[in-house]
Amino acid sequence: MVRDWMGPRRRGITTVAIALVVAGLQQAAAADVRSVDTAQAEAPIAASSPWQIRLRALGVITDDKGNVNGIPGSDLSYSDTVTPELDISYYFTDNLAAELILGTTYANIYGEGTIGGLGKIGKVWVLPPTLTLQYHFTDFGAFKPYVGAGVNYTIFYNQDAGSADALHVKDTFGGALQVGFDYMLDQHWGFNFDVKKLFLEPKFDVTVGGTDFTGKAKLNPWLIGTGITYRF
Repeated sequence: MVRDWMGPRRRGITTVAIALVVAGLQQAAAADVRSVDTAQAEAPIAASSPWQIRLRALGVITDDKGNVNGIPGSDLSYSDTVTPELDISYYFTDNLAAELILGTTYANIYGEGTIGGLGKIGKVWVLPPTLTLQYHFTDFGAFKPYVGAGVNYTIFYNQDAGSADALHVKDTFGGALQVGFDYMLDQHWGFNFDVKKLFLEPKFDVTVGGTDFTGKAKLNPWLIGTGITYRF
């Protein structure tokens, strides 16, 4: 009699135990799914790289001012040009960045005023690498305006005399101001518009008719550019 009573009891206990195990496994599986979903929901968005490049078409518009020392009423003018420009930016924070601007162009130099009869005095190539520190505004969505200020060191090379016997424009430092904006199409690509003012007044030596003169070329160009932005 004891054997017949314990048999059904054991089977009942076994059934209950199996049911509890299955329920526990189901709860554990559900907890794992919730954990995965929560982890995916809370996964941070990948941060952008701090590096950025821009490629622009750049218009260089100079001030037509200058003088030759010792010649009253002398003046100078310069040709305006369009040239490609590459710049490289590094973001220290979302708002603060440094930009290195690279490009080269040329300038024809003409006599004006009392030396207008000289015509084209010469031609020089200009390499003005410029480093600016920028503040970027981040409260306007895809529209990202910025302002900047910095310094440039301008190198004059491949200098050719025209009506002058010899011409040497001296390398010089200058200041730079900048304002512009990016309009980002997605996380990486965007359009850019940028305006810079360089304060650039190099001194020069020139020889005309066998006589040596000195002077100052007040270039002070506006650099107006538009192009594409790529954020890594």
